[in-house]
Amino acid sequence: MDVLLLSVPVFLAVGAATGVLAGLFGVGGGLVVVPVLATVLPHLGAADSVLMQVAVGTSLATIAVTSLSSMSAHHRRGGVVWPLFWRLGTGIVGGALLGARIAHFLPSAALQTAVGLGMLAIAAQMALKLEPQGGHAVPATPVVAACGAAIGGISTLIGIGGGSMTVPLLSAWGVEMRKSVGTSAACGVPIAWAGALGFALNGAGVGGRPPWSLGYVDLPAFAAIACTSLLTAPLGARLAHRLPPALLRRGFAAFLLLVGAKMLLA
Repeated sequence: MDVLLLSVPVFLAVGAATGVLAGLFGVGGGLVVVPVLATVLPHLGAADSVLMQVAVGTSLATIAVTSLSSMSAHHRRGGVVWPLFWRLGTGIVGGALLGARIAHFLPSAALQTAVGLGMLAIAAQMALKLEPQGGHAVPATPVVAACGAAIGGISTLIGIGGGSMTVPLLSAWGVEMRKSVGTSAACGVPIAWAGALGFALNGAGVGGRPPWSLGYVDLPAFAAIACTSLLTAPLGARLAHRLPPALLRRGFAAFLLLVGAKMLLA
């Protein structure tokens, strides 16, 4: 219990950073939450065999809260392209549920490797601006849904809101950058809710989870992180509409590079 109480300030601080990142980059904050949880959860009773499943599942649960606030903030500014959101969403939900199922059967070490590789890939994308060229027309609905399924599945496996994939895709389809970020933030809602549900259901009854867990979702960590992330997500959305993101992108890319490498070498 003492360790749990000491970890609460850490989770509150992580939640505050998560909310800002969700609104600013559309990444949902999972790129911060997952490595922190992977470090703290062993001290709260998580066994090595399920450590990464609990970290990823809890991250998605926090994004489920953060994404609602971020989506609302972007919607108020006219930043969500709702027709495109619904077309993507049909695939996102199925992909997220499938991703949670795959994560359940992966060894924790393999899931950690997947998270580390995902972080390195996103770091490279952000630092080098590796994005598809714009000007392409939005494809037919089945193709859009398939893209949504791929985004949902990959995002769920590594515990993120999918913005690192959704924003470049929407930009390539000719969506203006601020609306790409806003629509991406909205897409984080079905990714996180379906993914968190999948992790909660697949982890039911599995041994080695921390006390006070719902499947692979650690409830104390979820509550503390969600509490502050919910408050700070609108701040991130405001910053996205006011600040040039170049310096922040490079700094965040450097952070991801270091943490991703640490997870691969752990």
